[in-house]
Amino acid sequence: MAVISAPVDWVESVSELRLPAKADRRMQELMDRNTEGQLTEDECVDLESLVELSETLALIRAEALHLLGRTPK
Repeated sequence: MAVISAPVDWVESVSELRLPAKADRRMQELMDRNTEGQLTEDECVDLESLVELSETLALIRAEALHLLGRTPK
């Protein structure tokens, strides 16, 4: 594995990545509708995409926190 250096403030910024508020609200809305069995096929695709993006951001945040020697809040 290659090792590269990065400024600490950049890694800290990466550790704070989140879905934008509007996307997070939309994901929550779709999750609620999914629980109620009310999603259209297009909404299901949207939800899957938002969940995948959220999970990817969580993994990136976790790696940045690990590099900083911190644990998630």
